[in-house]
Amino acid sequence: MSTEFTTRLTEAVVDSFEGTSDPRLRELLAALTRHLHAFVRETEPTMTEWERAIGFLTATGQTCTATRQEFVLLSDVLGVSMLVETINGDGGGDATESTVLGPFHMTESPVRDLGADIDLVGGGEPCVVSGRVLSQDGAPLPGAVLDVWQANPEGYYDVQQPDVQPAGNGRGLFTADDEGRFWFRTCVPSPYPIPTDGPVGGLLKATGRHPYRPAHIHFIASADGHTPVTTHIFVAGGDHLDSDAVFAVKESLVQDFTETDDPSLAREFGIPNPFRHARFDLVLNRTRS
Repeated sequence: MSTEFTTRLTEAVVDSFEGTSDPRLRELLAALTRHLHAFVRETEPTMTEWERAIGFLTATGQTCTATRQEFVLLSDVLGVSMLVETINGDGGGDATESTVLGPFHMTESPVRDLGADIDLVGGGEPCVVSGRVLSQDGAPLPGAVLDVWQANPEGYYDVQQPDVQPAGNGRGLFTADDEGRFWFRTCVPSPYPIPTDGPVGGLLKATGRHPYRPAHIHFIASADGHTPVTTHIFVAGGDHLDSDAVFAVKESLVQDFTETDDPSLAREFGIPNPFRHARFDLVLNRTRS
């Protein structure tokens, strides 16, 4: 291999982007070229290996549908989603830590009243999730919006089972009250495997990795004048907290789903007693000028 030629080749490709009018696009393409060429020089893939890589990426794209995003899944299992989210999402201070969006935020969550049940099918352990949406100084954020979604007790999202689950099962769009409070009913989430019937599943199998995610509920919280946060809450004590297939667990997001035996509180929430109760506040950073 001619080192002089490969160096000139990299420089020629980088130079070809000099006419790009968008400076950020020019920066990204130049950096991508340098790192990709460095990877090829380091690993020296054979033509067969490179063709397999192209075939893998082609199959990944072909697996994507209106309700499945295999490229997001690939980004997740390589830890890239978590890296990008952490770089962009954590504003420091007491703000709630961010984590991955995941591949199943594919449809709009239905608007629901506070206290509504997002578990439309049943079969899981009844649960209430409640908390407040706060600014970083502790002030409540009335009218904050919470987009919530989770898998059913068997570990499937509604978009994965359109013939089994009604559309919107496990999803809700809630507006916090005048004191920034929110609450809704659901079932305690379960650990589940990410889809393994596509190229990403083949990658996990080939590398001896398990596909499981710990039990969790997704949130996107937003409020005027504040930076939205994309996050989860994870069920404390559950399986796979130390080996999440998409590397998304942060200690601050692991929450107790406390066993609660309180008939009056159960009546207030409209849920059978006893029940499990998770309390979780979402803290948003003010938007920087």
